[in-house]
Amino acid sequence: MKSILNILKVALGIILIIIGFVGGLIPIFQGWMFGIPGLMLLGSVFPPVKRWTKNIVKKAKAKMKN
Repeated sequence: MKSILNILKVALGIILIIIGFVGGLIPIFQGWMFGIPGLMLLGSVFPPVKRWTKNIVKKAKAKMKN
Protein backbone atom coordinates (compact mmCIF):
# COMPACT_ATOMS: atom_id res chain seq x y z
CA MET A 1 0.00 0.00 0.00
CA LYS A 2 2.86 2.37 0.82
CA SER A 3 4.46 1.84 -2.60
CA ILE A 4 1.17 2.66 -4.34
CA LEU A 5 0.92 5.86 -2.31
CA ASN A 6 4.49 6.79 -3.26
CA ILE A 7 3.77 6.15 -6.93
CA LEU A 8 0.69 8.39 -6.72
CA LYS A 9 2.71 11.11 -4.97
CA VAL A 10 5.40 11.00 -7.65
CA ALA A 11 2.88 11.03 -10.49
CA LEU A 12 0.91 13.93 -9.01
CA GLY A 13 4.12 15.79 -8.16
CA ILE A 14 5.40 15.51 -11.72
CA ILE A 15 2.03 16.60 -13.13
CA LEU A 16 1.95 19.64 -10.83
CA ILE A 17 5.51 20.61 -11.74
CA ILE A 18 4.69 20.38 -15.46
CA ILE A 19 1.57 22.52 -14.94
CA GLY A 20 3.69 24.96 -12.92
CA PHE A 21 6.31 25.14 -15.66
CA VAL A 22 3.68 25.78 -18.34
CA GLY A 23 2.08 28.32 -16.02
CA GLY A 24 5.41 30.11 -15.71
CA LEU A 25 5.49 30.57 -19.47
CA ILE A 26 1.95 31.98 -19.66
CA PRO A 27 1.81 35.50 -18.22
CA ILE A 28 -1.72 35.32 -16.78
CA PHE A 29 -1.28 31.91 -15.13
CA GLN A 30 0.40 31.57 -11.72
CA GLY A 31 2.76 28.62 -12.18
CA TRP A 32 4.32 28.72 -8.71
CA MET A 33 0.95 27.76 -7.20
CA PHE A 34 1.35 24.35 -8.81
CA GLY A 35 5.13 23.98 -8.86
CA ILE A 36 5.66 24.38 -5.11
CA PRO A 37 3.14 21.69 -4.08
CA GLY A 38 4.62 19.44 -6.77
CA LEU A 39 8.08 19.85 -5.27
CA MET A 40 6.68 19.20 -1.80
CA LEU A 41 5.10 15.94 -2.98
CA LEU A 42 8.30 14.82 -4.67
CA GLY A 43 10.29 15.83 -1.58
CA SER A 44 8.17 13.54 0.56
CA VAL A 45 9.35 10.60 -1.58
CA PHE A 46 12.86 11.65 -2.65
CA PRO A 47 15.19 13.00 0.08
CA PRO A 48 17.50 14.86 -2.39
CA VAL A 49 14.53 16.91 -3.62
CA LYS A 50 13.62 17.72 -0.02
CA ARG A 51 17.20 18.89 0.71
CA TRP A 52 17.20 20.98 -2.47
CA THR A 53 13.93 22.71 -1.58
CA LYS A 54 15.14 23.34 1.99
CA ASN A 55 18.26 25.03 0.60
CA ILE A 56 16.11 27.22 -1.65
CA VAL A 57 13.93 28.24 1.31
CA LYS A 58 17.03 29.08 3.39
CA LYS A 59 18.44 31.25 0.60
CA ALA A 60 15.11 33.00 0.12
CA LYS A 61 14.80 33.73 3.85
CA ALA A 62 18.36 35.05 3.99
CA LYS A 63 17.72 37.26 1.00
CA MET A 64 14.54 38.65 2.56
CA LYS A 65 16.46 39.66 5.70
CA ASN A 66 18.86 41.82 3.67
